[in-house]
Amino acid sequence: MKTVGTLQLADGQAYPGELVGSSSVQGEVVFFTGMTGYQEVLTDPSYRGQIIVFTYPLIGQYGISAMDSESQQIQVAGVVVQTLANNGTRSDLADWLAASGIPVLGQVDTRALVHHLRTHGDQVGLIEMNEQPSPQPSDLIAAVSTRTLQVYDVDQADGHVVCIDYGVKKSMIAALNARQMKVTVVPFDTPKSVIDELKPDGLLFSNGPGDPVQLDHLTADIKQLAVAYPTLGICMGHQIIAKAFGCQIEKQHHGHRGANHPVRELTTGRVFMTSQNHGYVVQATSVEASELVPAYHHINDGSIEGLVHPAYPILTVQFHPEAHPGPVEAMVIFDQFVASILKQEVEYAG
Repeated sequence: MKTVGTLQLADGQAYPGELVGSSSVQGEVVFFTGMTGYQEVLTDPSYRGQIIVFTYPLIGQYGISAMDSESQQIQVAGVVVQTLANNGTRSDLADWLAASGIPVLGQVDTRALVHHLRTHGDQVGLIEMNEQPSPQPSDLIAAVSTRTLQVYDVDQADGHVVCIDYGVKKSMIAALNARQMKVTVVPFDTPKSVIDELKPDGLLFSNGPGDPVQLDHLTADIKQLAVAYPTLGICMGHQIIAKAFGCQIEKQHHGHRGANHPVRELTTGRVFMTSQNHGYVVQATSVEASELVPAYHHINDGSIEGLVHPAYPILTVQFHPEAHPGPVEAMVIFDQFVASILKQEVEYAG
């Protein structure tokens, strides 16, 4: 069903369009600037509860594939596009969104909308007419984390990684499996004693949606785990490890969204183009008083993009090295993590 709809932002700005679907939704309004990768974005648990704005004018043009989903369902609350393709095929994105009950607001000037968000900052919005947005839910990680232990094994595994699941993407697990790591995914609030019983060789603190304050009650366990095993933190995992070691987290004005963010490794000067989706960042001045050391920064704004511990094999990155979607050059992060488990050195290609 198509009706006239509006995306109403918390600051009063409204963007009219054509609404496909009958349900109204609210959530933090974020954007993605890539020309491709819409299926990966829609199923990425990091986007749980958010309204995603796609800036590329035509979305859905190449359909969907069962191989490209990052989780078993669409995670976003709503979708805003300029034009949603309707191919009339079995792999049609429009049909998939409709069957999943995800409202889509089309015929929107998405470039103007993103310009407004970049100028005035991230904010909650409501897809519906003549209503005000309600507060965003605070328990997003609990909603996307696994409820049971999940094992992803490989033949002749060289090691065992336990993934603390804040909303892990399937491609992160695949990247570790490809490096001969068995992966066990556990719920986000699994006690350290239970993780110890799994006898991991390394820990992955995964990506996830929302404000890291959701995990403040687990800070003590997070620090104890990180110093006990070779550790990699990605996105949300990066932020909560930073907090556990004394750093502060602050809300960004409009976040880092999309697949074109340049990040520099401080020790080598090497630059990666990276995929990112986050609205919070480690406060740079707080790192100086913490136990951690900056490892990566964002070339455009100088923000902290990665940290290391000088005494323990702990590496965290704000960006998404699994590159799904996005550039693949930062996949070396997984090589570095596995090397820390196997106590090997990693050489850069090229």
